[in-house]
Amino acid sequence: MRVLLVGAGGVGTAITRIAARRPFFEHMTVADHDRARAEAAVAALGERGERFGAVRLDASDPAAVRAALTEHRCDVLLNATDPRFVMPLFEAALAQGAHYLDMAMSLSRPHPSRPYEECGVKLGDAQFDRAADWEAAGRLALVGMGVEPGLSDVFARYASDELFDEIEEIGIRDGADLTVEGYDFAPSFSIWTTIEECLNPPVVYEEGRGWFTTAPFSEPEVFDFPEGIGPVECVNVEHEEVLLVPRWLKARRVTFKYGLGDEFIGVLRTLHKLGLDRTNPVSVKSGSGDVQVSPRDVVAACLPDPAGLGDRMHGRTCAGTWVKGTKDGKPREVYLYHVVDNQWSMREYGSQAVVWQTAINPVAALELLAGGAWSGTGVLGPEAMPPRPFLDLLAEYGAPWGMREQ
Repeated sequence: MRVLLVGAGGVGTAITRIAARRPFFEHMTVADHDRARAEAAVAALGERGERFGAVRLDASDPAAVRAALTEHRCDVLLNATDPRFVMPLFEAALAQGAHYLDMAMSLSRPHPSRPYEECGVKLGDAQFDRAADWEAAGRLALVGMGVEPGLSDVFARYASDELFDEIEEIGIRDGADLTVEGYDFAPSFSIWTTIEECLNPPVVYEEGRGWFTTAPFSEPEVFDFPEGIGPVECVNVEHEEVLLVPRWLKARRVTFKYGLGDEFIGVLRTLHKLGLDRTNPVSVKSGSGDVQVSPRDVVAACLPDPAGLGDRMHGRTCAGTWVKGTKDGKPREVYLYHVVDNQWSMREYGSQAVVWQTAINPVAALELLAGGAWSGTGVLGPEAMPPRPFLDLLAEYGAPWGMREQ
């Protein structure tokens, strides 16, 4: 297997550090719009970097992406960029006859007149519209294969296969007790992506009603997270799992709730009120004349790079899937989860917990595809794959998961 990894930010760099310890691939080309960043990711691997190379690549240019796939003889494209670049990379992989993996899906667009009641363009719609073309090409686009979405969807499939006869609700619940020294506000993941998923109308699925939307930060609940994290208030957030799970699994209701905290929600609401969450460029005066800049990009530029916060970060992050239903005629509730301690991930890999937890999942998926334990054609989510091989491999990677009866 020869892999083109596009994106050498926090998650992309963590991917190289995890993959370097595994023998399943022949070569990985690390591509980024900033060649120096790609080179730094490879250089940090030391002796383990022999199977890696670094190149400059514009992820928004499908022709350039196709050329890179050809030049480096890559049969898989792994997308570690932000969601703006999903479609050009997805389309370039299809045109070039390569398989494709991502960790976030094509962007949504709110309903023009009823954004908090009805869906407009949903997350992933643009990709699923091309499913027949991927099937005809005999190639696989495995979408949403990070931690959330990704591992959370694998948990859902495992619960459906082995733990329940009927499922009332599948609810993804994400929480942490992470703190960052020296910053009043320092998100642990891309603020661009965080704004997108937190300020868009959250999507909920209900059997018989289908997908519908609510207001941002709706339906607050306190969820008790395991391994010492404790109670965290969680709210509805737009996320891919709600769009993926019902395509393959039967559940009466599917939700995603994120433990953001009052301060984080307040900052996001302020950004929205000021229009600083917008992506369309605005004209700004500068010493060299007017320049066009995206307000959201300005916010991102003013905040610390999440990939560089590991040394200042303390605590744990938890991703998991809560499932409620019946087994053998009796009520049952479980929480399937994965916890990463930041001190451990920094010590073992030099990557902060949130990006490392995201990165390990596409690497494990690539290994299963390389070995044939996972396979398929078309546009598929993690729910379409057998869960046991993946969960067993996580333990082999030194990242065991847990299950708590509620």
